[in-house]
Amino acid sequence: MSYSAPNIPLIANLRDMVVQRVRSEILSGRSAPGAVYTVPSLANDLGVSTTPVREALLELSRAGLVSPMRNRGFRVAGMSVDDLNNLFAVREVLERFAMVTLATRRLTDTADLRALADQIADAVRREDVRGYVQADRAFHQALVSRAGNPLLTEMIINLRDGMRLYGIESAAGRQRQVDSVVEHYRLIDLAATGDTEGIAALMSRHIMDWKQLFSAALAVA
Repeated sequence: MSYSAPNIPLIANLRDMVVQRVRSEILSGRSAPGAVYTVPSLANDLGVSTTPVREALLELSRAGLVSPMRNRGFRVAGMSVDDLNNLFAVREVLERFAMVTLATRRLTDTADLRALADQIADAVRREDVRGYVQADRAFHQALVSRAGNPLLTEMIINLRDGMRLYGIESAAGRQRQVDSVVEHYRLIDLAATGDTEGIAALMSRHIMDWKQLFSAALAVA
């Protein structure tokens, strides 16, 4: 009897696709707290097998975005105002530090980062919130990684992945997306010129302007 080994790279790619899809739905608020994902129904919706879907939901549960329910699927976890405030407080400290470190080192070879910033701008023009969330994550992961501290990058991205983007599809949220486009290019420029004070101030504003939006939306949720 012949045996074919599973295509591990394919499964991993599908898992990552599912993770990105579900994460963007949760972060954007399209999947509200309490909503339930089941492996069979999600696999059917996406046209993939159940294995990468199960692995994706387990990964999201480790990140705190969903909670497994015995034989019932995975429930989208909620977030309190205190949770949101704590996330923003830690994010500001870590991301400011990362940007100051990057500016001190002087960012070089900015082409890839500008291409990612272009993807964000394109998503905003198309009013593609899911595309914005995914492109924004990729940009900030690439930017922070240039600081040369893998542990710091992992911590920051984990915090970002745990954030809920309440109100991102409101009028104020769409305007904030538009404003953030310019800020992304500016972060690249400040890192390249070594302006540590300027990049620290911009990074704080880049983060905290979102906090005001999210907090207001969460208060009425």
